[in-house]
Amino acid sequence: MNFFNHSIPNKTNNSFMYKKLITFFITFCFIGTLIAQKLPKVNLKKLDKYYTQMVEDWDVPSMTIGIVKDGNLIFTGSYGVKEEGKNEKPNENTLYAIASNSKAFTSTILGMLEEEGKLKWNDKVKDYLPYFALYDPWVSNEVTIRDLLSHRVGLGTFSGDVIWYKSNLSAEEIVKRVKYIPAVYDFRSGYGYSNVMYITAGEVIRKITGKTWAENVKERIFQPLGMDRTITSPKHLVSKGNFATPHARENNKNIPIEWEDWEEIGALGAVISSVNDISKWMILNLDHGISGKDTIFSKKTRNSVWTPHNNHYVDHTKKNDFNRHFNAYGLGWSLSDYHGFLRVGHTGGYDGMITAITMIPDKKLGIVVLTNGMKSPIMAATYYGLDQFLGVETVDWSAKILATRAKNLKKDTRVSDRKKDHVLNTKPSIPIEDYIGIYTSDIYGEIRIFKEDNDLRMSFEHSSNLSATLRHWHYDVYEIIWDVKHAWFNFGTVKFNLDNNLKIKGIDFDVPNDDIFFEELKPYRKK
Repeated sequence: MNFFNHSIPNKTNNSFMYKKLITFFITFCFIGTLIAQKLPKVNLKKLDKYYTQMVEDWDVPSMTIGIVKDGNLIFTGSYGVKEEGKNEKPNENTLYAIASNSKAFTSTILGMLEEEGKLKWNDKVKDYLPYFALYDPWVSNEVTIRDLLSHRVGLGTFSGDVIWYKSNLSAEEIVKRVKYIPAVYDFRSGYGYSNVMYITAGEVIRKITGKTWAENVKERIFQPLGMDRTITSPKHLVSKGNFATPHARENNKNIPIEWEDWEEIGALGAVISSVNDISKWMILNLDHGISGKDTIFSKKTRNSVWTPHNNHYVDHTKKNDFNRHFNAYGLGWSLSDYHGFLRVGHTGGYDGMITAITMIPDKKLGIVVLTNGMKSPIMAATYYGLDQFLGVETVDWSAKILATRAKNLKKDTRVSDRKKDHVLNTKPSIPIEDYIGIYTSDIYGEIRIFKEDNDLRMSFEHSSNLSATLRHWHYDVYEIIWDVKHAWFNFGTVKFNLDNNLKIKGIDFDVPNDDIFFEELKPYRKK
């Protein structure tokens, strides 16, 4: 039929043909839009089935997932149980610690303060915190707020976490100890993921506003977005109800452990939230700071925090799984490309909970994955979901990443090597009473060795949950038998260092793990 024939015989036919013409053009434009955007029709039941199997394959206690698209939460999936050995299942309102995904909230608050004229990104930290000091006086004077948020001050990844981990130190006291952390690269010439610099950023927020980080994030973000179940301390879990239990993992089993309170160092990772609430945060970011008729943050802040400030190496000589051409860190966000689209996101690791938030702004697409175990498929779940919605070639990410994880674990022989080198039937060089005393760590504080009944005991001045019994291992080395289960480490030893006259000079820690570096403590015997 020729819709462009102008020889219309009568008025009735004219109306009919006009409607057909309009219908044709609407259909044509719609199909053209679908082709241009390459929007696949995602089978959500298939997606749900894949995630169900993933939780079983990974043996993670529970996982909840939310997917937002074009301003709406279009998919939620809840799998497993909130606590191993119990039957209660999670749902889209179940609370999990999102840990370092909180860093984007911190950078956003600082962006709001910049919009209000209360700071500039390039302001020197010392202008707000005169006590701030790093490994070098010149560097200490030059560090800016922008530097704090982009992991480029010269510290190593996770270096200094042993200061705040499970401690009762105030944020200010932690920042004042940062000067004892050695540099691993020159100022602004490398990348070292630094939690202690985000604690510092939180103190800048406190200094400017006169309110804590927790008060700021609640007033500036949670309340305006209606994130009614989101909190910053486990103290409020019981009153909120419906929360997951964190789990350590030992001997291929998930072991429930206690929640840790991170509110004092909240700027690095204290947010506790749900799929429903995080979906509101993702939608806000995908809408570039606009929530309904309200502007929560400006386009200027959007562009600042999503601009690469610290670039990572990408091998352009061979293919990668994501057709990736750049990889970087902005301000509180990780940035890269994913099959031709900008990818913005972050991950979070809390004691017994691993989480991820990922967005594809061009498609107004976001995925949040919350889990409560240390063997977690957060990125497998994320990549599989992204691939379905972007229409790229499907990969069985669960099987692929699970196999890679198993291979890496097999390569990690740190603990087994130490146990293999265990020398039996040795004795300490000195009587057990001679080990007793107070040992001082400049970076942390006092560590006390004392005798209780017939055992040597170790206690940390600011961290009661790190108490342990010391059991003779070999020579002047003692195995650390922790009083409570820890998520990031298990086996460890301490070595008492003796001088030529068999007088103890100090202690060396050896606790193999990738996150909390006890070797940084370097305690010496207090005279």
